[in-house]
Amino acid sequence: MAAATLSFTDWLLGWRDRLLSSPAFHRAASGFALTRPIAHRHAREVFDLVAGFVYSQVLAACVKLDLFKTLSRGPQSLSVLATQFGMTREAAERLLTAAQSLKLVEKRGLDAHGEQRYGLGRLGAPLVDNEAVLAMVEHHAVLYADLADPLSLLRGIGPPPSLSEYYPYTADSALTGAAEIAPEKVASYSRLMSASQPLVAAEILDAFSFSGHRHLLDVGGGEGRFLVSVAERHPHLKMSLFDLPPVAANAQQRFQAAGISDRAQAHGGNFLADSLPTGADIASLVRVIHDHDDERASTILRSIRRALPTGGTLVLAEPMSGTPGAEAMGDAYFGFYLLAMGRDQARTAEQLTDLLKKAGFGKIRLLPTRIPLKVRMLVAEAI
Repeated sequence: MAAATLSFTDWLLGWRDRLLSSPAFHRAASGFALTRPIAHRHAREVFDLVAGFVYSQVLAACVKLDLFKTLSRGPQSLSVLATQFGMTREAAERLLTAAQSLKLVEKRGLDAHGEQRYGLGRLGAPLVDNEAVLAMVEHHAVLYADLADPLSLLRGIGPPPSLSEYYPYTADSALTGAAEIAPEKVASYSRLMSASQPLVAAEILDAFSFSGHRHLLDVGGGEGRFLVSVAERHPHLKMSLFDLPPVAANAQQRFQAAGISDRAQAHGGNFLADSLPTGADIASLVRVIHDHDDERASTILRSIRRALPTGGTLVLAEPMSGTPGAEAMGDAYFGFYLLAMGRDQARTAEQLTDLLKKAGFGKIRLLPTRIPLKVRMLVAEAI
């Protein structure tokens, strides 16, 4: 078979690949003053890929020990921290040294007894009381267990991933069995989603104003934290939430505790099989569609279109593939997370736009958010 003719681009990239894989080139680049910083940066990037799991476990250990909350009250000595950790000084120092290298903690001088003190680092300080990130770090133990054999996961062999059991609504039986899902089956994932909702609620509310609307329907709204955030900014707005019956029951309790039950109502059901409540002029889908394949996503979007009047608005917010500057988040992290869930993968804004058009929406626009890594937003009109 004759060799395929290479394009100039293929030839050029092949030359680059051969150069970057050459040990001699790396030695030369590391030794030349002008290229040394680039060579060092590339070496760090490669090593970070190799060591990433270890870094994440250092963070997990700090989270489990509630280290950031402890240090938020002021610097602590090594001995005090070792006692609190329930480990030897040597083990505590090993952990703290590792955390310092990741900028999670930093040394803060010596105490009156000449012992090293530690305080919050530049990356550790934002984690104090950050319920969303802390919950995700602890939850990742389930994901990492599923990723222990990535090839089996990709090939679809072996036992079902644990993550697919964590989210009961992803099972095929969820199409007809919403009323049969016991509260304890949804408790863990509901807590996680509720804890992580603040990550995106502020982004959505800063990017889009609900002030021109009268009634918001939040589809797959979980335990209602997003609607509580909306209610704080828009006291005029009537709100409805739709989710699985045991989840909706928890949401109604949250509405009562927040003092908004007079204008916020939770409805239980299955958005893959049941009709959605009508009467809203705007609907929201926050981190819902990326959990479902195209068929199910289309079912959800068509159901929302039927529930909205012509001219009604849909706000779709979730992490998206191909987000500039956050490609690893959308394509690597969510790509494998959703695979372990047994679902589809993160979609690009263009792919979501296509699904929206097929479901009966138009005038679709992508709204800028402050931190696209957390969430991106599409706003569409029911036509």
